[in-house]
Amino acid sequence: MTGIKILGSGKYVPELTVTNEDFTKFIETSDEWISTRTGIKTRHMVSGEPTWYLACEASKKAIENAGIRGEDIGLIILTSITSDFYTPSCACMVQREIGAIGSMAIDINCACSGFAYGFDMAKRYLETDDSLKYALVVSAESLSKVTDFSDRATCVLFGDGAAAVVLEKSEDTLYTSYLGADGNGAKFLMAKNSRKLSPFAENEKVIEDGMPEGNDGYIFQDGKEVYKFATKILPHAVNEACKKIDFDMSQIDVIVPHQANVRIIETAAKNLGLPMEKFYLNLHKYGNTSSASIPLAFCEAVEEGKIKRGDKVCFVGFGAGLTYACAIFEY
Repeated sequence: MTGIKILGSGKYVPELTVTNEDFTKFIETSDEWISTRTGIKTRHMVSGEPTWYLACEASKKAIENAGIRGEDIGLIILTSITSDFYTPSCACMVQREIGAIGSMAIDINCACSGFAYGFDMAKRYLETDDSLKYALVVSAESLSKVTDFSDRATCVLFGDGAAAVVLEKSEDTLYTSYLGADGNGAKFLMAKNSRKLSPFAENEKVIEDGMPEGNDGYIFQDGKEVYKFATKILPHAVNEACKKIDFDMSQIDVIVPHQANVRIIETAAKNLGLPMEKFYLNLHKYGNTSSASIPLAFCEAVEEGKIKRGDKVCFVGFGAGLTYACAIFEY
């Protein structure tokens, strides 16, 4: 079985730390209300740093940790919902900064599932292109840029940060994945771009898109619907990934889930029939950082010795779209 090997990893978060108490200065909430419902205590937020900068700092650390040079990277896959430009891609900005000129550079937007999607894509590129030796998968998010800080239900959830891994192909190594989406649920979690008409448009044509109105470019979330989807799809994705190779789920050493809400993870663990001890959580420190949450958690788990070489690791996430993805591999 052709698998994948993580050579190195690295993370970066902005210096600014925002506590639950900080929100009480301008909205009606409390540390107890936030922490008991979400598990979040603090989160980091940018103070003007662009998303590409977060991505570059995390990438440089991952490359150094892997013991290679930036110019050795042949593929950059960057995941984000908060890129700084329509074009160029954020991946091209990272390529410029790490000196990987000539590499493939791709941005993908799969929301909070993005890292698991990018991880699986990189594996497939490495498997099918013998000229490609190393791939960089980096997830970077500045969710504070699209957070409505007047909405007490959502503004306390999100944080900013980035994390990256350097990958190479590995023969005869465990690997399986399961990815998908349900566009019927797109309306439950979204943030709309601004629209500009050309000077030639006499009348604006309004096409019904089935999305909620009035969020003005900020994140909108139907919390109940997202909760129902997440608690169902996380166990489903893990089960389906295991089925593909007839893998016994109990052999997974560590599950690194999307760090959205501790209640979602606890319910998913119960539905899987696995103990919470198998799940690595750090959302109390970072909040929901969308696609960056899984690699941020993975980096910390490795740093803390919670994930060791030879461990069987599961990445599993869900996000806007509604997307979902699971990858199981040997670290």
